[in-house]
Amino acid sequence: MTDPRDVIAAKRDGRAIPEEDLDGFVRAYARGEIPDYQASAFLMAAYIRGMDTAEALALTRAMVASGETVELRGVTRPIVDKHSTGGVADSVTLVFAPLAAALGLAVAKLSGRGLGHTGGTLDKLESIPGLRTELEADAFVRQVEEVGCAVAAQTADLVPADKVLYALRDATATVSSVPLIAASVMSKKLAVPTHHVLLDGKAGSGAFMKTTREATDLAALCAEIGRGWGRAIRAAVTDMSQPLGEAIGNALDVAEAVEILSGARPGRLHDLVVTFATEAVAHFMGAGREEARTRVEGVLDSGQALASFARMVEAQGGDPRVTEDPWAVLPRAPVIRPILADRTGYLAAVEAEELGRASVDLGAGRHRKDDAIDPAAGIVFLPKIGDRLEAGMEIGVVHGRDEDAAGAAAGRVLAALAVSEEPVEAPRLVYGWHGAAP
Repeated sequence: MTDPRDVIAAKRDGRAIPEEDLDGFVRAYARGEIPDYQASAFLMAAYIRGMDTAEALALTRAMVASGETVELRGVTRPIVDKHSTGGVADSVTLVFAPLAAALGLAVAKLSGRGLGHTGGTLDKLESIPGLRTELEADAFVRQVEEVGCAVAAQTADLVPADKVLYALRDATATVSSVPLIAASVMSKKLAVPTHHVLLDGKAGSGAFMKTTREATDLAALCAEIGRGWGRAIRAAVTDMSQPLGEAIGNALDVAEAVEILSGARPGRLHDLVVTFATEAVAHFMGAGREEARTRVEGVLDSGQALASFARMVEAQGGDPRVTEDPWAVLPRAPVIRPILADRTGYLAAVEAEELGRASVDLGAGRHRKDDAIDPAAGIVFLPKIGDRLEAGMEIGVVHGRDEDAAGAAAGRVLAALAVSEEPVEAPRLVYGWHGAAP
């Protein structure tokens, strides 16, 4: 391998790093042969100097090559994956996976846990009593074929370089580099041999990328990496200027997902799920978008997607009755406190990250990676930007363990809102798409 100091110096000076040098550096660090201080220097140089598309692709290849890949032989359905860069009340996967299965597709989803103010799909699913997310490889593949969907934890051997580099990025304040984020996201997607990847790049106060420009740069680069790999990628830039759904928690998110799968809850979360499922159907089945959307909505309204969710839950050891009566199965918080609007006017803005952090402080997320999750805790926030509020009306509910914590959370929610006397236009749900089949 090239001397690691030469790799660091090249990036420090703004030069492009040859693929073989970048591969050697990344794999050597994953094996413990390069110390943290040199890897930290490299990350900071990449953060300041940037990386071009070829380097981002090379970095992605190196991270995938650092470990094992998932084998999906035996899955006869077309396989689609959907990934979000993270946001508040973003439970798209809980609805999308069983919906895609009901449409005849397969979703082999390796998910993560909550990160900062954003929720984790695994934490949400594990609020269902008995449900397992640690699946053996053979059981995972078999479930994808038989049920049509499986959502499980990433194994220790999958993309180990990403794990160690991400931890170092967090410690060195280099997380927000677009090429480093893109390589991290795409390495996990490309290590699983799906036929199509849908990427949801969030932009706004509840996302890691606060502006649509940042989210667009990330989506476009992810699409380029996918194309360079020969994988079909469609990346959307979507709104996270407010919570996507209404539930910010774990059991609360599952209950909301069941309502959407039952065809009983419209809204922005429902609409985004339908948007991504429409893209998948149009890609695999050669349908026009209008025809694909009609098919998706028909399957969602018919109850077939809810039945797929019940089968997935049961296959992973959970109680499938959650799809019939969620609150007969899911844990409930001992304190349930309404949030009452303190002003009259139109909801103009929401600090969505603050709502996410308030939910974390109730126990719905982690401050440290070894913190225990309270599956019953969280916040339900009802209005969307543009809605009319009246002082004293119920605009949400806090679910907590004690009155003091619930009262503090309710106050934080109200402080995170901006109200206008004049009508306010609702933000777009999808700002644009990037990428296409190779």
